[in-house]
Amino acid sequence: MTHEALTSREYRYFDPNPAQRTLAAQLYDTVADLPLICPHGHVDPRLFADANYRFGTPVDLLIVPDHYIFRMLYSKGIALQDLGIPTQDGTPVQENHRTIWQLVADHWHLFRGTPTDIWIRDELERVFGITEKLNSQNALAIYDQIERQLQAAHFTPRTLYTQFNIEILATTNAATDTLSHHQTIQRSWWTGKVIPTFRPDAVVNIHDDHWRDEINRLSQVSGVTVRDYPTYIQALEQRRTFFKSLG
Repeated sequence: MTHEALTSREYRYFDPNPAQRTLAAQLYDTVADLPLICPHGHVDPRLFADANYRFGTPVDLLIVPDHYIFRMLYSKGIALQDLGIPTQDGTPVQENHRTIWQLVADHWHLFRGTPTDIWIRDELERVFGITEKLNSQNALAIYDQIERQLQAAHFTPRTLYTQFNIEILATTNAATDTLSHHQTIQRSWWTGKVIPTFRPDAVVNIHDDHWRDEINRLSQVSGVTVRDYPTYIQALEQRRTFFKSLG
């Protein structure tokens, strides 16, 4: 394997030791074209339930949902409202998404050496074909490039699912989730496979202030009145059966 091949961006996550990097590249090449099995993810199934779902603006897609980005910026004194993050008390937030994007770009140096920087660079390059590093000077030009692609008729979650060669995608769901979007997906003509993953954290953490509320909700969605440990287990078993019925 040539030096040029080993230093390509495709192998950028591998160990810098030449021997280890060569072996890692050889192993990677044997599986690189296989379909993706994604056992753990935080993708909202709503994206796939609607065949015509649109991502919105670059800020809607890449900034507002990403707590790794807005928490870092908040830790450096940038108000969440200035980043367009919705508030619980109804406090107005910045609505100009170009302004938000510029603000993020002005502070992107804070992410140097972090996984977030690598992830965003990967997304910009692999999904949008943008190889420039985000900075204050090119922020709005990059925003416009992303926005044009997001507005394209073919740029939908279902199209990207196929483009990424995903065979199965597992979402993360609370034990009390109705899984309505998964049901919609299952009933549709679409051949993609999006399945739920049972995550009962909220109903097992008895020290949480909202635990009793979660138990009441568990009773409602399971149809089992939880009044003691046996009925608690029965309710969880009912939910597990329901989850399994959807994949």
